[in-house]
Amino acid sequence: MSEACNGNCSSCGSSCGSAQQPESLLAQANPHSNVKKVIAVVSGKGGVGKSTVTAMLAMAMQQRGRKVGILDADITGPSMAKAFHVHACSGASEEGLYPALTENGTQVMSINLLLDNETDPVLWRGPIVAGTVKQFWSEVIWEDVDYLFVDMPPGTGDVPLTVFQSLPVDGVIIVTSPQQLVSMIVAKAVNMANMMQIPVLGLVENYSYFQCPDCGKQHEIFGKSHIDQVATENHVPVLARLPMDPNLAAACDAGNIEELDADYLTDTAKMLADLLP
Repeated sequence: MSEACNGNCSSCGSSCGSAQQPESLLAQANPHSNVKKVIAVVSGKGGVGKSTVTAMLAMAMQQRGRKVGILDADITGPSMAKAFHVHACSGASEEGLYPALTENGTQVMSINLLLDNETDPVLWRGPIVAGTVKQFWSEVIWEDVDYLFVDMPPGTGDVPLTVFQSLPVDGVIIVTSPQQLVSMIVAKAVNMANMMQIPVLGLVENYSYFQCPDCGKQHEIFGKSHIDQVATENHVPVLARLPMDPNLAAACDAGNIEELDADYLTDTAKMLADLLP
């Protein structure tokens, strides 16, 4: 070490032997897990249908013959167990916990699978919530998963930071809605992903329009879409524009989402498969 060294390697342009590489914060996966790709589905705010998009992406990818898992990282507002009509994990052993398995073979891990009553609130502070998400990666046995979709809570708080730092996230999909206010929120999510050096795969605009079942005309209930402008400003592609579909909402409420015949994200799943084979 040079006598002039102040010990702060980050501010030094030299390549001396004392330089320290940043310590990785990645959590160790369960040794019995096999996950090829991890895709985080995020939104800068709540209420844009992020969980619905996550479920539909998982179904679209499974229809392509891929094995899929969903890690429900929204600990205080979980919805995946209900949408896929699963109520308990598949079992446990000394090696770890097995996620629930849906009728079509999707692996799902959600805090609701561990609660005595699915309506019990999760009254935990941030560090415990973030630690639970990490446990869903390190203590759950994900068996031969081609694509693990992580359904994130809204915002840029403890859990998104934990996921980005602790899981080997290969890319981020940002879900948004047509309101102009959302452009600022999208920018926050894009900037967070960039700061964490995780690629933003693209934007999905939910609630883009309602298509009248009688005349077929599309109505922009939430106003004119700004998604193309937002995508251009943030240098990311638009992956899909999804309609308001009452059948989709009903299927989620009834736990029958796997029975829904909807191909809104078929092209997006193909793109993901090509981009992250």
